[in-house]
Amino acid sequence: MVRPEAGLAGPGQGEPAAPVGAVARRRVRVGRIAIDALRFGEALDAVEALVRAGAGGAVYTPNVDHIVTAEDDEPFRAAYAEASLALADGQPLVWASRLLGTPLPERVAGSDLVWPLLERAAKAGWRVYLFGGAPGVGGEVAARLQRELGLTVAGVDAPAVPADPAGWEDHPSTERVRAARPDLVLVGLGSPKQERWIHAVRPRLGPAVAVGVGASLDFLAGRVRRAPRWVARAGLEWLWRLALEPRRLAHRYLRKDPRFLAVLWRTAREARASR
Repeated sequence: MVRPEAGLAGPGQGEPAAPVGAVARRRVRVGRIAIDALRFGEALDAVEALVRAGAGGAVYTPNVDHIVTAEDDEPFRAAYAEASLALADGQPLVWASRLLGTPLPERVAGSDLVWPLLERAAKAGWRVYLFGGAPGVGGEVAARLQRELGLTVAGVDAPAVPADPAGWEDHPSTERVRAARPDLVLVGLGSPKQERWIHAVRPRLGPAVAVGVGASLDFLAGRVRRAPRWVARAGLEWLWRLALEPRRLAHRYLRKDPRFLAVLWRTAREARASR
């Protein structure tokens, strides 16, 4: 695995290609997060290569909120610093990369990636563990995956993960994941908790590749409606989600995430200074 900070060419600038399994990649830094410049199919190939390598891994899907969170959250930054892959989930990140002069090829939304990834998992006979989501969601998703894809679901768990990261590595839920011997773990704890959790317990998961999937399990279970594709392409998925869950998401989208503009301005300024 090559860490995202390795070979930095400067803020906002393209970084040298590095291998992920059999896939060469270029990285673009926005704020404090390095993002892999991969197209959708390349991202699927890269995750598959990680699973087949059998050395474990962590896959995250940064969006605007992740960029802002990384400004002040050191454990979150540490998780990204050790990421095997970071895929541009938000369309605004693609636009921002163009402004920085190091364009990302396209948006690779985690919620779009999950189903094709699970189709590959079913064909390859991988064991998949569903971790997180609301109570009952994992069971509904597991039943659907077994029925429609014939997928081997190694386990389902929606534990009350402790707030203190110091207890995560030895928590019974972590042991249940390890004992199930999965090849792939979909972690739906929401950000930044899922990235911190993956980073903390990764040594315990052995060869498993853990993917932070946010609300994707809820989408697969039909508990939460996804935004129409035209809304996502327009970069307005945040507005769709805000309309569905205003009380939960108002602080994030209306007060916290506007800081992204300041982060983007600083990244562009640092890029110019490093040239």
